[in-house]
Amino acid sequence: MNWKVPLTDVTLGEEEALAAAEVVRSGWLSQGERVAAFEAAFAAMVGVPHAVAVNNCTVGLEVAYAAVGVVPGDEVVMPALTFVATANAARRLGATVVFADITSDDDLCVDPADVLARVTPKTRAVVLVHYAGFAADVAAVRAGLAAMGRADVAIVEDCAHSPGAGSRDGSARCGALGDVAAFSFFSNKNMTTGEGGMLTTRRADLDQALRLLRAHGMTTTTWDRHRGHAFTYDVVRVATNARMDEIRAAIGRIQLGRLAEANRRRAEARGWYLDAIAERSGRLSGLHVPFVGETYGESAQHLFVVLLPSGVERSSVMAAMRAAGVQTSVHYPPTHRFSAYQDVPASLPRTDAVAPRLLTLPLGPAMTREQVALVVDALADALGG
Repeated sequence: MNWKVPLTDVTLGEEEALAAAEVVRSGWLSQGERVAAFEAAFAAMVGVPHAVAVNNCTVGLEVAYAAVGVVPGDEVVMPALTFVATANAARRLGATVVFADITSDDDLCVDPADVLARVTPKTRAVVLVHYAGFAADVAAVRAGLAAMGRADVAIVEDCAHSPGAGSRDGSARCGALGDVAAFSFFSNKNMTTGEGGMLTTRRADLDQALRLLRAHGMTTTTWDRHRGHAFTYDVVRVATNARMDEIRAAIGRIQLGRLAEANRRRAEARGWYLDAIAERSGRLSGLHVPFVGETYGESAQHLFVVLLPSGVERSSVMAAMRAAGVQTSVHYPPTHRFSAYQDVPASLPRTDAVAPRLLTLPLGPAMTREQVALVVDALADALGG
């Protein structure tokens, strides 16, 4: 469909095309020097010593969980309000998923108190999702685990929405707050390589584990052997192939260079949304915008999510906005409501209350003030205002 306002936009240009073509001309396409350079640049952006590129965030999460020691029978606590990959990656390792509730209508990130309340002797990791690009309260979870004497529980950050975002207190970037973090470079993310992801950590031991787990548990790589730095290898862990290729790494370095400006433009568009909604408040009675009125740190502004008035049929609103040429979406159907997760007990009253009201409006670095006004007018019309 030819949308007047698509859900998101991706900035790809001649620089990315030239970078990819240079890789092809080099004759080396698999993981090599460009992947290493991308890892170094991304680690510097996050502010950590280690970054490990992977072929997508889903397998990256699985590698991260395995690196912190998740094995069959362990419990992993996480929000249900996230993309299903957060849970799927844990279940594929044989772990038991334990869902925690969101904080409130204002803060759609997972509630630290509820996370801590669900920690048991079987808990091996907790996953904190920086929903919509806003940092979860990692410090509160870390302090709570320390108070419980549970330093053995790893904190995994799901940073799929948050490249360039900062912590709530401004002390560090997302990806440097927990034990290990997973970023996504899928085609609709703030920076993209089509498919791809990155794992970050401050810990040298986890960096070593991540590198083994993304490459068959092998002690040397094909690139090492190609350069004559090694002649053979051992396999010291049972692992998968999660390596990133050189073409994606080359594109990723260009995209990383665009990230700060793209995030700034996203923040500007969010400001236009808040202004437009305030100006039309009489036509938008009952509409609620989360992440307003408190300090959540520097956001990556991945999504602009609103909560529809209670009792409004969301599908009708989305259909009306589609007719107006505006693409919308839902982030996300809560994982505990999927058929594959009906065997997982979940009491999540706050998540269940917001789930039918969630609506994602278009947001991207190329949006104009006029497009924002069109979207908000279409939403007001759809609500009958």
